[in-house]
Amino acid sequence: MTLSISKLTNALDHAVDWFIPASIVADKDLRKQARLFLISHLLGPFIGNTVPLALYLFDPQPSWDIAVLSASITGFWIFPLVLRAIGHYHTLALLSIQNLMFCILWSCYFYGGVTSPTLPWVLTIPLLAFFYIDDSVKLRYAVLLMFALNSIGFGLISYYLPAPEHGIPQAAMQGLGIVSTMAAAAYVAMMAVYYARALASQAELEAVVRHQRTTAQHLRIATLEAERASKAKAEFLAKMSHELRTPLNAVIGYSQMLLEEAEETGDFEDVPDIERIHAAGVHLLRLVNSVLDLSKIEAGHMELFVETFSLRSVVDAVIEDVRPHAEQNGNRLSVSFDPSIPTIRGDQMKTQAVIGNVVRNASKYTHGGTVELVCSPSTLPTGAAVRIEVRDTGIGIDGKDLPHIFERFTVVDDETSSKYGGTGIGLALTRELCRMMGGSIQVASTLGKGSTFTIMLPLEIAAEKNGAADAASGETERLTETGRPNDIIETRLKVA
Repeated sequence: MTLSISKLTNALDHAVDWFIPASIVADKDLRKQARLFLISHLLGPFIGNTVPLALYLFDPQPSWDIAVLSASITGFWIFPLVLRAIGHYHTLALLSIQNLMFCILWSCYFYGGVTSPTLPWVLTIPLLAFFYIDDSVKLRYAVLLMFALNSIGFGLISYYLPAPEHGIPQAAMQGLGIVSTMAAAAYVAMMAVYYARALASQAELEAVVRHQRTTAQHLRIATLEAERASKAKAEFLAKMSHELRTPLNAVIGYSQMLLEEAEETGDFEDVPDIERIHAAGVHLLRLVNSVLDLSKIEAGHMELFVETFSLRSVVDAVIEDVRPHAEQNGNRLSVSFDPSIPTIRGDQMKTQAVIGNVVRNASKYTHGGTVELVCSPSTLPTGAAVRIEVRDTGIGIDGKDLPHIFERFTVVDDETSSKYGGTGIGLALTRELCRMMGGSIQVASTLGKGSTFTIMLPLEIAAEKNGAADAASGETERLTETGRPNDIIETRLKVA
């Protein structure tokens, strides 16, 4: 039974909402008033027409006045259609109240005057005015003025033009009074129930809104706490950088000294072990630096130190640094550098870090193959740029893993990680550095055939990208490349 009532109520709500025009839907308060207005006009005529029906049954000689009353009550059904068609809700609300006044005074005029059994319907006028116009003072005054004018008109007409005598017996008039009072009570009860339901729905909606606001507040607090935790982490890493680097520098420095001493004395027995210590120290220092750089970028503390430098010298430095590792893996390094590339106005150290990370990564995942570095002029939306491609014939990357390789601490799979090493920091840092310098990095790869990383860097970092002034000593002297052939220079570094 409860389910059937709920379905009926929902169907009524859908029917009511169909008549509400789009201009009203956006206004929450006006939409609530329009719903009450529509409920009154859709269901009210069913209740109101019980009065002319009772008059028709009780009056021995029913006349045209009953038909006029019934037509006026039935006319309330027109208002929802007009509202949907043209809107103008407040105008229709005032016209509806006027029509209600007419129906009540019309029945009172023909059936008993001020003692008419239909007079209790007058009480519905202020009730509907409250439902229809709510707290609009201007419209309330308009309703009061309408009621006063109708009452004065009714009094004058009743005084100067008495209504014709009706033939309804006194007992029938009492029955008519009962019917009219019950109909008015039913009408008021219907509106009160629907109004209470509307208030309950509004209260429920407000409870949901309050819950959402509370949730949003909790999220804001959680966000602030997360930001504080992130800042604390960044500050911790920044403070620990010195403590982490100092012992590593000592390990690297002393191992280098031991290697030099072994070469001088000719004692090569411990050289392999010292080289392992030295390589492990360098690798660990590079890893620590990468973690700290990522932390700085995340905290917004990373700055660009802009200077003028030669990209060729940066490439040579990268190749010289990566060559031992490439030789160890049996790889052949190849460099193609277009001499038309001018000097770059940017951050030399970060540019070297970007290229070095990619070349080192390519060499790590390639065994007995080739790693080719190609530099050529190009353009970005912001202006002239240099295109740096690093191609390898290594293990390649599965297509499903490509979207994730630049994410922090992402490794393709456990087997690859255990075989080749890697923590998923280098490429993530490389992407962030490229973004800082106004460039980008992309990758294309085929599993088992190799990968191609494409780095795009502007020839001059835009002013808004420059997080620091030029070097303290002023602009670095512009370097030029002379004595090179006009065609692309190719250097082949073969490994025995």
